[in-house]
Amino acid sequence: MKRANVIVFGIDSLRRDYMSSYGYHHLTTPHIDKFAEEGVLFEQHFSPSIPTTPAYAAMLTGGDCFDTNVVGLRHKGPVGGEGVQTLAEILGEEGYNTTCVGFTGNPSAKGFQNYLDYEAWLPDETGRCPKAENLNNAAIPELKRLSSENQPFFLFLRHMDPHSPYLPPRPFERMFYDRNEKDPANRSMEPVYNFKPHADFMKSWIPDGVTDQAYVSAQYEGAVAYMDACIQNIFQTVEDLGIEEETLIIVTSDHGETLYEHECYFDHHGMYDNCLIVPLILKYPGRLPEGKRISDVTVIEDIMPTILDLLDIQKDQQGTGKSLLPLIREEVTEKVSEFYITECTWMRKHGWRTPEWKLIQALEPDFHFKPMTELYNLIKDPQENHNLAEEEPEVVTFLQERMESHIQKRERETGRVNPMYTNTDYHGLGGGPFKTSQEAYDRLYLGSITRARTLQAKEK
Repeated sequence: MKRANVIVFGIDSLRRDYMSSYGYHHLTTPHIDKFAEEGVLFEQHFSPSIPTTPAYAAMLTGGDCFDTNVVGLRHKGPVGGEGVQTLAEILGEEGYNTTCVGFTGNPSAKGFQNYLDYEAWLPDETGRCPKAENLNNAAIPELKRLSSENQPFFLFLRHMDPHSPYLPPRPFERMFYDRNEKDPANRSMEPVYNFKPHADFMKSWIPDGVTDQAYVSAQYEGAVAYMDACIQNIFQTVEDLGIEEETLIIVTSDHGETLYEHECYFDHHGMYDNCLIVPLILKYPGRLPEGKRISDVTVIEDIMPTILDLLDIQKDQQGTGKSLLPLIREEVTEKVSEFYITECTWMRKHGWRTPEWKLIQALEPDFHFKPMTELYNLIKDPQENHNLAEEEPEVVTFLQERMESHIQKRERETGRVNPMYTNTDYHGLGGGPFKTSQEAYDRLYLGSITRARTLQAKEK
């Protein structure tokens, strides 16, 4: 019997709390909502290591950052230790045709037989970028080709619509905004334009004269809704090809996004929950229940072992990830309650998250001039706006000890130093860790859309 096909929607920068399937007050994802009603939705799914490269390394190998040795966007070298395989490599050995759309050259996406690119950054003549339609133009013909073969297939789709620049085509541009975005009395965009490291990038795609941050946030919402409509094209193609019953489909993300919170405007840095909590929805007719919602905490490295379990592929465990099938079946399983979090985006920080507390510890001064230690009570302050580090020193010490104990344990188990300690050139500028926040502010610079695009462009 032919094994099931696998389609993974890896949606870059998608916030779970901006999806109507997760309770958002605007109807941003009606097609994904319907998809969720036919599958299993995980309500507390985390991507503990941001940004993109470490997140997808965890997703596609089943290991945490100690297993993968990946914490930075510009990772150099192999992913994981000797013998570590990506999901694409394992499925290729099992007779799968494998194709990746939109992730050429990234070390976390190694092992696919075919790579297809599409334009996901630069606007067209209308000033908008139809990212998801561009993806469909590459992905749908490939989906038809793969389905015509006698072999099962693995198709990985990296959608970029929720990733800045947010440039949804009309009418999605104004779907969630009906005010004057250039009101001279509104000054909410001033801090965005005054943040020198990212100001030129923002000005390169936000229309001239925009003064209202709510307009830019609405572009994010519109981009999500536009992408959802385009994803329906792929859902429909799967149905029209008659392969719906034999295809496992997963909708998830590498990390979330910061809009107008925490002074990390329209980007995905800062280890606040808006960046760490992401969607996870699985649908596989006949093998997974319909309309099930799971509130237990899960993590991104659980995705690969879950896929292999559903495909009945037996492989030795190569990381910390665990199959989620026992959880779906409501069997007794070990719960995830606290975990290590990391970021090497524009800042180098790590921390520890429990159900009640979030500790964020900077490993060098950051370009936002934030304190080196942040502590948030997630029960009383779920938006993480009130830093309690100075008021609760005993909690800080306790969480630091928990974090350090975990680091030492994982270093022993993997035989390598915590990559957060060794990846001091995460920004690619050389010179080692920043000594002051002013140095970080002066040296870090994103630039224009074109320059930002090159940071994630394929290797030549």
